[in-house]
Amino acid sequence: MKKFFYSLLVVSIMVSGCAPTIYVAPNFEQVRKKHKTVGILPFDVLITAKKLPKGMTQEMVNEKQKSTGFSIQSNAYTYFLKKQGADKYTVEFQDVDKTNSLLAKAGITYDNIKSKGKDELAALLGVDAVISGKATMQQPMSEAGAIVVGLLVGAWGNTNKVDVSMTIHDKNDGKLLWKYDYEASGSVGSSPENLTKQLMYNVAKKFPYKKTK
Repeated sequence: MKKFFYSLLVVSIMVSGCAPTIYVAPNFEQVRKKHKTVGILPFDVLITAKKLPKGMTQEMVNEKQKSTGFSIQSNAYTYFLKKQGADKYTVEFQDVDKTNSLLAKAGITYDNIKSKGKDELAALLGVDAVISGKATMQQPMSEAGAIVVGLLVGAWGNTNKVDVSMTIHDKNDGKLLWKYDYEASGSVGSSPENLTKQLMYNVAKKFPYKKTK
């Protein structure tokens, strides 16, 4: 069962995919000069399958979505921290443990965080902007047996799809400043960490807080 979740969660973005779509607000260059600290929110994860294997419930899927959302948040923070240590960014990133502690103290959970405005969240965290994201993993096969076969042979062909997005919102008005959308399909990988690694590999090329040489 654990292998089933990993099979849904991890798709190698390097296998194949569409070119990313990037949005940059007209005033971003002006606004980002005022940003000193950025918070990273848990990612919104959605796992879809037409039919779940026997013995698996939607509650189990929901719990896996939640744990993966926090995992991507943590892995993204680790990546940014390494780059920040190499003096590659113009901002600092709030420790995700502090971020999640502040959210919990305010009664904000993984399930209700989407009802809060990004400006409200930034104010709560005491940061200048917040990074958030969404990952939707799809396995269109209708039969659980097909999933088992995929696990046995170790490849799914080109049937998996993952839609990943990362956004930056400003603290003052909560408006969207930057958005990176990527869609990919390919064979299944081995861990949630790989998904974050591939996301960050692609995002890093266009990340708007990079220092200019």
